[in-house]
Amino acid sequence: MPVKRGPIVAVAAVGVLALAVAAGISAISGKGVGPLLPPREQCEATAGGNTVVLDLDQAESAAIIVGVAVRRGLPAKAATIALATAYQESNLRNVNHGDRDSLGLFQQRPSQGWGTAAQVRDPHYASWKFYDALVKVRNYQQLAVTVAADKVQRSAFPNAYAGHEADARVLASALTGNTKQALSCTVNTSSTEPEAMGTNGLTPRAEAVRQDLLKTFGKLSMGGYEPGGTKTGHMEGSAHYDGRAIDIFVKPISTANTVRGWALAQYLVARADHLKIRTVIFSDRIWTAGSKSDNGWRTYTPPDRPGNKDTLRHLDHVHVDVIES
Repeated sequence: MPVKRGPIVAVAAVGVLALAVAAGISAISGKGVGPLLPPREQCEATAGGNTVVLDLDQAESAAIIVGVAVRRGLPAKAATIALATAYQESNLRNVNHGDRDSLGLFQQRPSQGWGTAAQVRDPHYASWKFYDALVKVRNYQQLAVTVAADKVQRSAFPNAYAGHEADARVLASALTGNTKQALSCTVNTSSTEPEAMGTNGLTPRAEAVRQDLLKTFGKLSMGGYEPGGTKTGHMEGSAHYDGRAIDIFVKPISTANTVRGWALAQYLVARADHLKIRTVIFSDRIWTAGSKSDNGWRTYTPPDRPGNKDTLRHLDHVHVDVIES
């Protein structure tokens, strides 16, 4: 006569369920046994005692908006006004819809002379056009952020921009480089296909970083690569030898160039997911995508080898490399 196992199976099922729940809790809390979930992808910026949290898309948009201001040599106040505007108009998202024919980060209207529909949805173009209008506002640096923003936008809700001023100031301070190591992103890397080095000595992903930097910041002094590949001058195992790394020089070392270096470094971190960036190093600090990215900027220990100490510490250049595979 067969043994009845129904109750035993039921008890076992309950036990398995309990273990699954416990594993899920441990994964969420990061404690106990069980698989750990990858950290949530997001960016944080802290300045003046205030912290702003962005998703990756918002951070990428903010980086371009501020990067264009840096390229034009505009003050942080200009970037603050632009960010507050984009927060209100699109929540820092490059949207393809809006009121009537409004589009993009700033909800600019082609019918009002801002450009074609394709142009106003290009974050670089849209940011440039916003600043074109802003610098024509008399004494805009002395105006309240919401007043200056409305003089550009002519909004139906002119006081709405004020609600985003605090967050905009934090992001502007970080992304202009005025507050160092202020912006960091948690970016979970995923495997991708290996790439061969191109004719200029960079892989396609590294070349995409170079082109992105030029599009945002204009002319830059860059190196660490050469046609046929770099063979010497870097530590053993360096990504430079694979064509995956670029150095952006901010020489001579000075307060102004250090600020510019931090603007470049934090821009790259904000764009790391989009550009498949693995590492950014500047001024004794390192940021790395993947499992360590939620630790933010960490102390960088330079290699123990002969060479210019300022260069080894990355005081005179920003290093960036992209994922291998």
